[in-house]
Amino acid sequence: MKLPLDEARALVSAQLQRAGANPVMAEATARALVLAESQGLGSHGLSRVSQYATHLRNGRALGQAQASVLRRHGGTLVVDAGEGLAFAACELAVTEAVAAARSHGIAMVGVVRSHHCGVVVDHLRAVAAAGMVGLGFSNSPAAMPAAGGRHAIFGTNPVAAVFPRRGADPLMIDLSLSEVARGKVMVAAKKGEPIPLGWALDADGQATTDAQAALQGSMLPVGAATSPKGAMLALVVELLVTAVIGAKFGFEASSFFVDEGNRPGIGQAFIVIDPGALAGQGAFLDRVEVLVAEMLSDEGVRLPGARREALRRQAEADGLEVPDALVAAWRAA
Repeated sequence: MKLPLDEARALVSAQLQRAGANPVMAEATARALVLAESQGLGSHGLSRVSQYATHLRNGRALGQAQASVLRRHGGTLVVDAGEGLAFAACELAVTEAVAAARSHGIAMVGVVRSHHCGVVVDHLRAVAAAGMVGLGFSNSPAAMPAAGGRHAIFGTNPVAAVFPRRGADPLMIDLSLSEVARGKVMVAAKKGEPIPLGWALDADGQATTDAQAALQGSMLPVGAATSPKGAMLALVVELLVTAVIGAKFGFEASSFFVDEGNRPGIGQAFIVIDPGALAGQGAFLDRVEVLVAEMLSDEGVRLPGARREALRRQAEADGLEVPDALVAAWRAA
């Protein structure tokens, strides 16, 4: 059935509150999951509700955690997610980063003792709305080997960036450093569908098309068939969101895809840059448009984020397509 976005958010929030999340945490998480679903990103959307609820019930995420600023120095801050779900903490981090960048020209905020943070670029929407450039990073439970290795050490470690434009949607870049996001393998496993060769290895380090075997094994870094570059980028992100800000390494965290395990305690980092402090706001916006025009001079070029925004607007107008049985279960709970 088609479900209006506000009703979807209310139902998701209610499910999470029943599982133990406080209202602030539940509502921030519901906003993020419905936003992801509205953009066609099902692996980071409503499919995560039951996972997060189980983690709350099993103590893998603390539902009564309150995000807070742990330390502050100049344009740098650390936000403590308190071992709860990540979304309220990430919202606080980005709000603080924008404010600090207004004062200092640039800011970096880390989030520690955190959990899965969903679609990283969505956290940066507020940065673009403020006319600033944003970069976002996260680590995650070990899913990829180091270059030349066989056992999982790094997470899929997403990287995101947002660049505002004059009178147009921002450029929104979001990528996982694995060949594909692990959530896509999770969705394939739930559906009993195979995955393409080159996405993952099984537990013995062998290439596999079996999604279930891939979840027991490791993901391959982007470009792993020809280059160690993906693994090197994953190493950069891993150090940036752990050693620099004080979060746990991915190999110290239990998988998100198991019900039992530790509180992952992973990290996120957000860097916000005020272009007004550098080129100047007007000059920055002018130069972005010059580049966009050059890109679009080739037929077939699609700006990053354009498809997601089109789907989001359509969902805002028409609602989300959600299985009847799932909606009935949520309403009856």
